[in-house]
Amino acid sequence: MRKIGIIAKKGEPEAVKAVVEFLKCLKGREFKFYIESELASLINVKGHPVKDIPARSDIIIVFGGDGTLLGVARLVGSRGTPILGVNLGGLGFITELGRDEICENIDMVFSEECCFEERIMLLADVYRGRKKIAQQSALNDIVLNKSALARMLELDLDIDGQYVSSFRADGLVISTPTGSTAHSLSAGGPILYPTLETFLITPICPHTLTSRPIVLPDTLNIEIHIKRGEDAYLTLDGQVGVPMETNDRIKIKKADYKARFLTLHDRDYFKVLRTKLKWSE
Repeated sequence: MRKIGIIAKKGEPEAVKAVVEFLKCLKGREFKFYIESELASLINVKGHPVKDIPARSDIIIVFGGDGTLLGVARLVGSRGTPILGVNLGGLGFITELGRDEICENIDMVFSEECCFEERIMLLADVYRGRKKIAQQSALNDIVLNKSALARMLELDLDIDGQYVSSFRADGLVISTPTGSTAHSLSAGGPILYPTLETFLITPICPHTLTSRPIVLPDTLNIEIHIKRGEDAYLTLDGQVGVPMETNDRIKIKKADYKARFLTLHDRDYFKVLRTKLKWSE
């Protein structure tokens, strides 16, 4: 892996400093760098459009937090370029290394000792009448919810063409195992081991308290019909939004590609949970 893409959290001075430190670590080594344009202008080096980086790179190193990593996973999409996340603070469920660990692990990054962990992604198609008006992917979750002053949403849920239930709720979260520790968790959903190949559907504040989260095989197709949804909004990974209307339909399935993350050692996911969620304290 000699071609390295570098993307950092926008507007974060510490991310810029971390990238400069990383480049100093690699000084004298035969690597080619593709640094996204905005970041490159801040450190006075040649930059590249961020959309071109996945195609040019053997690996993308992301300096930021989980949010930055989610955006890069969607950017990479079906190209399968492996991603290494360097956490600059905050929660960091997905990032692999801390800022102070990247230089000491650099030889392992470019050796055969590292391996890859694959995570399923979701693909959502939005239909208004017979017309597809949007298609978006997500690594964490797809959330349908109402605005602050809107009435409850009324939704019909079908799975593989079979009617499941009608909901009156503030919204619905369709999550991957990776995203089970995000919005779904705050809505009362369970934590799923991140490499499982499953979906998780979690109602948000349902009118009927027996409407509970459900875990499904990721081979199934999900369809949501908005029976009433003024000011409803579809959000993907908390970063991309699509305004929704009554009678819109959302079709959700597993993407035919996965996000690939570089792992440098046997990651203890339960240690991550203990640390990030403050278990046992």
